[in-house]
Parts: sequence; C-alpha cells; structure tokens
Amino acid sequence: MNKNKTVTNNKKKISIRVIAGCGMLVAVAVVLQYIEISIPIMPSFIKLDFSDLPELIGAFAYGPLFGVIISLLKNLIHMLFSQSGFVGELSNFILGAVFSFTAGIIYKYRKERKFALIAGVCGAATMAIISVPANYFLIYPMYYGILNFPEEAVLGMYQVILPGIKSIFQALLVFNLPFTFVKGLICAVISMFIYKPLTKVLKEKS
Repeated sequence: MNKNKTVTNNKKKISIRVIAGCGMLVAVAVVLQYIEISIPIMPSFIKLDFSDLPELIGAFAYGPLFGVIISLLKNLIHMLFSQSGFVGELSNFILGAVFSFTAGIIYKYRKERKFALIAGVCGAATMAIISVPANYFLIYPMYYGILNFPEEAVLGMYQVILPGIKSIFQALLVFNLPFTFVKGLICAVISMFIYKPLTKVLKEKS
C-alpha cells in the first residue's frame, strides 16, 4: 500500500514539474515571439524570431507532444494581440509544431548531445519542406482572403528583392524554404549550448 502511495506521489511530483517547466517555456516563447528581426533579403512581412527554441527544448526535455503543446499555447496567447488576423499565428504554430515534434521524436530514441543536433537539423529540414505547401495552399490564400492582401501585391514584394521571381510557388522555394531551414538550424545550434544547463531546472526534483 505504501509502495503504491509512493508511486502516486512520484507521479504527481513529475506532473507538477512538467507543468511548471512547460509554463516557463511558454512564457519565454511568448517573449521571444515579440522580438522580431527584419531580414533585408526577405519581404517585410516575414521576420525572424527564435520563439521555436523553447518548443524544441520542451520536446527534448519532456517529449515531442510537449513541443507541440508549447507551440499551441504560445500562439494562443499571441493571438490576443494579433496584427495578422490570426493567420501569422496559425503559420507559426504549424511550422513550430512540425519542427519540435520531428526533432523530439528522433531525440526520444537516442538521448545524446550529438544526436540532439541531428534531431534539430532533421526538424529544421522537415519544417522547411512543409513550409512550402503549408504557405502555398493554406497560409497565403488566407492572407489574400482574410487580410485582403492580393496575391499580386505579395508577389511584388518578392520581386522587389529578386525581379526574376514569376510566381508565389517559386518565391516560396527560393526565399521561404531556405529561410525557414536556417531559422530552425539556428535554434538547433543554440539548443546545444543551453539544453543541458536548462535540464537541471526543467527536471529539478521537488
């Protein structure tokens, strides 16, 4: 009986640690989402932020599903102050969830520092690839319809940077795909330096 009670108490402690750790990561992700950097070689409506980093850390620490949950909560909070008609948050959630879930699944089966980087790179590559159909078939059409941002205007913003771009699909391949991959890659590299120290905080015993 005492053994069962101990197991139950341990499970409760683990649950509290996970909830507290995820809460902290969500808070950091929300802050990072507001720290946006404009990139001269990208259209002005596309900005660089590192809010996917806490999702990646969460996926490594607690499992791939928690990376998705952190991404969802982060964007739900950000929606309260959205300036993109919630379309930007949807895009951020889809790509962040794909990134953290993919990396978390791979890392789950071999929890080593070197493999964490491999998992992060694979997650970044998957996110980059998914960004093309996600933007082309879902996100950009929502910009056209919900925000009344015509396709011609969006294409024109790409053509200002590279006049040879002939279509949105081509623009996504030339600009968004490598941009998304590099963004994920940066998060993966940063995680290599901060994950281990953070582990002591995220998994600290009560």
